[in-house]
Parts: sequence; structure tokens; C-alpha cells
Amino acid sequence: MIALLLGTHLYLTVRTGFIQRKIFTGIRLSVAKDPDAEGEVSQFGALTTALASTIGTGNIIGVGTAVALGGPGAVFWCWLTGVFGIATKYGEALIAVKYRVRAEDGHMQGGAMYALERGLHMKWLGMLFALFAAFASFGIGCAAQVNAIATVCEKNMGTPPELIGIVTAACTALVIFGGIKTIAKVCEKLVPLMAAFYIFGCIYILYMNRDFLIPAILTIIRLAFAPGAAAGGLTGGGVMLAMRYGIARGLFSNESGMGSAPIAAAAAQTSNPVRQALVSATGTFWDTVVISLMTGLVLVSTIMKNPAIDGRRIINGGVLTTLAFKQIPVIGTTILVVGIISFAYSTILGWAYYGERCVEYVAGRRALTPYRILYVAVAGIAPVVSLNIVWLAADTLNALMAIPNLIAVLLLSPVIVKETEKYIHNLDRKDPTPIPVVRKRR
Repeated sequence: MIALLLGTHLYLTVRTGFIQRKIFTGIRLSVAKDPDAEGEVSQFGALTTALASTIGTGNIIGVGTAVALGGPGAVFWCWLTGVFGIATKYGEALIAVKYRVRAEDGHMQGGAMYALERGLHMKWLGMLFALFAAFASFGIGCAAQVNAIATVCEKNMGTPPELIGIVTAACTALVIFGGIKTIAKVCEKLVPLMAAFYIFGCIYILYMNRDFLIPAILTIIRLAFAPGAAAGGLTGGGVMLAMRYGIARGLFSNESGMGSAPIAAAAAQTSNPVRQALVSATGTFWDTVVISLMTGLVLVSTIMKNPAIDGRRIINGGVLTTLAFKQIPVIGTTILVVGIISFAYSTILGWAYYGERCVEYVAGRRALTPYRILYVAVAGIAPVVSLNIVWLAADTLNALMAIPNLIAVLLLSPVIVKETEKYIHNLDRKDPTPIPVVRKRR
């Protein structure tokens, strides 16, 4: 999967003419409005819904795991994966908008399943993607996130896991039964606040560690390519180990190539596919290139500054992250707790929407209410379920849903190139192709 995903990232980077150069255009468009365009939610609403699912525990605990198992050099490969992953996120969002459809009641439907069905006439593969993604939503999107919330609350505040499950389930039910517009409204407010809080917290910690910041950067770069040791008990096992864990955590963190975020992109009000694709691509930029990198710098610089943390003996990423943040007086634990809770809860909301669209594709709208009830129930029992089983199932299902999506992206790459050339120099140009209306399945 690492070879397939990273290979696709590199291939689309070349095919799109290094679309990463347009990332700041995408950032500008993400806060602009396109009210006359067709769609259910604003471009910013679609972006924050997608960011809600990708900015999760992987940005905090996942980066800690990469450092614990792959050494500081893993941070470099995690960051580089995000840079190239921007191209894949751009491509999959473009075809999601290109091949989206409208239901009879007006709501938009799109994603890898519709790209496979309408673009490649492979509906059977689209059904498989939707099925795998729907099951994956219970794992990576719900159970793993609630479990993370329960763990951090129990260890830092003494809150019983059972209570966390009940509260999280109730808060989730209040939002997801309102549909995409409610989810988008919550995410539009929650995601910027939680990201800003965490980023400012990281900046403050990096300022406190300013005497170790340059050494940390040099250590990350040096240990990305060679084995060695650094201050604070940090060691690097060489380029292969750093690449293995850095790339793996980077891919998990930003979800580029998995096909999840394009489901939200398809609901956006946008004049043409390229415009929203650029906006969606910024999700990978914020998620990995900015937030995961800052987490990595905080961890490495803090461990180097505090010899009490022995990086050679800690192999659990969550433990390493917790110890690193607890070294920061007053605000360290607060940043970690609030960051994990808000990141995990937003992921629960984002994946609920992805799961709904996939369930609707497979079984029709009649299956939405049972799905929502089951999703809330999983949130309630997740704190008492074995986390190892949850992650094993989640990783397997993530791979199974990524493969059909990557097939769609690679086989439709000529369409991606053609649409890019058509609209990249005139992003306000309206796509004249009508969005087909499909009969609502009940």
C-alpha cells in the first residue's frame, strides 16, 4: 500500500505539472464564495468537513508513533509524503466533482463510486469501494477516535471510559441526524478553532524550545538518511526504517488516495471541478505539511531538551507524545487533551457523512437511519472495545477502499489532465456540463 499510494502521489505530481505550486491559490479559493454555482455547501464547508475527518489523532499520536518506531527522520518522510500527496488529493477531488450526480431531492452525491461508475463504467468496483468505506467508517472514523478520547480523558482527568462513550454518542447523534448541512456548519466552526488552538500551542512550545529548534530540524534531516543518535535518547535506524514509518503515518494522517475526502468535495458549490479540487488539495497541506510537521518538531525538540524522556525505551507513540507534552509547564497537558478530543470528535463527524453517502449508494436512503443508529451505538461502546482489534480492522478496510479509488484516479488521469488544462487559467469559468439527476433509491 505504501508503494501504491506513494507511487500514485509521484505520478500525479508529474502528470499535473506539479499542481502543488497552486496551493496558495487553493487557500485563497477556500475562503471565497461561489454562491451561483451548483452544490449543497460552500467550498469552505466542504473543505472543513473533509479536514474534520483527516485532522485527527494521527496528527498527534500518529506522528509520535512514527518518531518512536522510525526515529526523528520519520518526520521528514511524513512531511514529504504530504507534499506529494497534495497531487493525489487534487486528482481524486477533481473526478469526484466531475462525475457527481444530483438526487431527486436536490442533494449532491459523488466520490470514487460515481467516478468508477460514470467515468469507467465499473459500477461493481464502485459498489465494493462504497461497501469497504461504509465499514471503515465504524473503525477509523468512529471506534478508534472515541477510544482515543476515552483514553486521554481517563489518564489525564480520571473520567470513566463508559461515561465518555455515552457523552460522545449523544453529541454525535445531535449532529449527524441533521445531515451534511448540519455537519458542515459544525465543522466550519469547530475545525478552524481546534486547528488554531493546537497550532498556537505548538508555536508556543517551539518558542520555549527555541534553543533546540535548529538542532531538531538538523537532526530530523540527518536521521532521515542515515542511522545515528541525538540528544534525549533519540536514535535513527537508517533511511529504510525512517521511510517506512514516516511514509506510513503520513499516508494515514492525510488520507490522500483513500477516496474519503472527495465524498465531501462533491457536495461543494463550485463552478468547475478544478476550482474545488484546488480547495480540497489544501486539506493535505494543512493536515500534514503544517500540523503533522509542527507536531514532529515539538516532539523532537522537547525530547532533545528534556533528557528525562528516553526515546530509546519508548515504543508506544501515544506514550511518547504524552510524555513530551507533559514536559511543558501549565499548558502542555491541556494542549494535548483538548487537541486529541477536538481532533477525534471532528473525525467522527466527517466520517459519519462519508459512511452515509456510501451506504446510500449501496442500499438507498432507507438504510440511512439504521446506519446512523449503528454509528452512534459504536461510539457508545468503543471505549470498552480492544483498540488493537479496532486498528487492525481499520487498517485492513482502509487498504481495501484505497485500491478501487486509486484505480479510478490512475485510469482517469487523462481526464484530470484535460480538465486542469481547461480551467486552471480561468477558475471562474462555469462547467457547461449538466449534473445528471438520478432516481432516488428508497
